[in-house]
Amino acid sequence: MTPKIRIGLIFGGRSAEHEVSLVSSASVYKNLDPDKYTISCLLIDKGGLWRAVSSPSEPGKPAVGGEGSFLPWGKRASDVVLDADVYFPILHGPNGEDGTIQGLLEMADVPYIGCGVTASALGMDKALSKSIFSDKGLPQVRFRVLLEQDWSRDRAAAVQELGEALPFPMFIKPSNLGSSVGISKAKDAAGLEAALELAFRYDRKVVIEEGVRCRELECSVLGNDAPRASLPGEVIPAREFYDYADKYIDGRTAFVIPAALPPALVGKIQEAAIAAFKAIDGAGMARVDFFYEEATETLYLNEVNTIPGFTEISMYPKLWAVSGLSFPRLLDELVGLALERHARKRRLTDREPG
Repeated sequence: MTPKIRIGLIFGGRSAEHEVSLVSSASVYKNLDPDKYTISCLLIDKGGLWRAVSSPSEPGKPAVGGEGSFLPWGKRASDVVLDADVYFPILHGPNGEDGTIQGLLEMADVPYIGCGVTASALGMDKALSKSIFSDKGLPQVRFRVLLEQDWSRDRAAAVQELGEALPFPMFIKPSNLGSSVGISKAKDAAGLEAALELAFRYDRKVVIEEGVRCRELECSVLGNDAPRASLPGEVIPAREFYDYADKYIDGRTAFVIPAALPPALVGKIQEAAIAAFKAIDGAGMARVDFFYEEATETLYLNEVNTIPGFTEISMYPKLWAVSGLSFPRLLDELVGLALERHARKRRLTDREPG
């Protein structure tokens, strides 16, 4: 019999998306084939301590060991042990999706699912990724970036400058966050000031985008150096935009999976999704989000999510399902891609110089 692959799920985290991570990890846990895998689970609590747990659905119940820090300067010496063949960080937002946990796994020289340090950092930082996308000629809505120090120095001037640079409405987003946390739509100068105040609660850098009348489309990407794209889906928000409350609390947003689009536009979205994935040097997986302005037939790249949601209602697995890849088979592919990428890296680093 083929021995089972040992999977190490890492979830929770210190970001504002802690609860989202718990829901995603529970869904992954449920869909990993028990005939192929044995699963170990590590919860990172909101204070940064790590705890071995029996499953993601029981984050407060330790299965083995205690809690502590994996860092040498932690307050407690950790006896939490996790020995796996492949690690799956399901950590949304800062301190998880931004290259930090990926750097730890790289230093440990272990296989892990998803993008590497650079792609994760770029995907998390909307300001930096937009600069990369601009360099690659990928179309985006007009945007500006504002630092907290400039905002604090002269708020009135910042609001005035943004009002002169971009038309209302505008969307204001923390540069390094996801799941629509801290995002607002501003229809006038007063709304812009309030939106900036909220966004700066989450990050020192904020992205301000021109609002367009558009359809919101998403496409899943899977692969390493030769990625492929799923059929796109459409998000139809119940509110003015797809915010955190509607994603994870109210659940009134409608989804069209796959989206009702002409074949030519489907192909264009898939090509753009792969181009965006390659632009940040992605690996394993990503969900790429777009705006489509029907009046001008213009497709705009919004952002790349390197650890997309894996909840039962999340677009990433659902888009692959309608593209012919079930949730369990999708996880199989992600495990294979992680092992392939690590093996290739080891072949490179194991070569003698000269």
